[in-house]
Amino acid sequence: MGLWILFPITLAFISFVGTWTVYGIAQSNSHVCSLSDWSGENFCSGNKSVNCCLVPTISSSGTYAPENSLFTATINAGSFLFLLFCVFHHAHILEKHAGLSMMSRIAAVLGMVAGLGAFIAGNCNPDYLALLHYLGAAVSFVSICFYTLLLTALTWRCQLSGFESVLYPCRVVSTIIQAIVTICYTIFFAQEEYLCQHVSAIFEWMLSVNLQLFELSYAVEFYYFSSYMISNLLSKRDEQKPLMTLS
Repeated sequence: MGLWILFPITLAFISFVGTWTVYGIAQSNSHVCSLSDWSGENFCSGNKSVNCCLVPTISSSGTYAPENSLFTATINAGSFLFLLFCVFHHAHILEKHAGLSMMSRIAAVLGMVAGLGAFIAGNCNPDYLALLHYLGAAVSFVSICFYTLLLTALTWRCQLSGFESVLYPCRVVSTIIQAIVTICYTIFFAQEEYLCQHVSAIFEWMLSVNLQLFELSYAVEFYYFSSYMISNLLSKRDEQKPLMTLS
């Protein structure tokens, strides 16, 4: 039972270490500007494309070799684990609060859509497949906002761990941050000035870290998760209980 706590920790750890490692490699190779550099003196613009650096977004950090391979691997691993996270959390809700299965199902679908969007963004290099990359990223960011909102609402309505009095306000704050920063990121990303682009990059990294902390908070619930709960997704709850009693 207790070993399931490692799942959200692993999800957050891979996403955090992977993305920041990609940024570190890209920055050391001068492929992206430093997050601390607000001058934009070496920024690649329309009339400057040689010996310059890109805005340090998560996506641009994984544009060029050799860091692009690690970027794709990180996004693929993170997307797959996030999809499993959505499924496992839904199974937990079905076991403990079957009456909220519809809300949980909607949340799970939104989470899967977010994972699919991230997968598309991670596998479509923005230098070659910009439209698909940014479409996937947009779908992922929007879906994540609604997913965190629904999971926060489920935290308020469900008792899965007994620590909801602490987890709920923390997740409310995290959800509000996710929504506000997503809006700010979108506004600044649409601007052409380097300063606005740099601010949008800061917001994107904030979104990433905030989501990782949100995922990490579910280590508490996953401590009480059991493998047999996954069977709730394969059979009806009313049919399963007698079998569980007999066993």
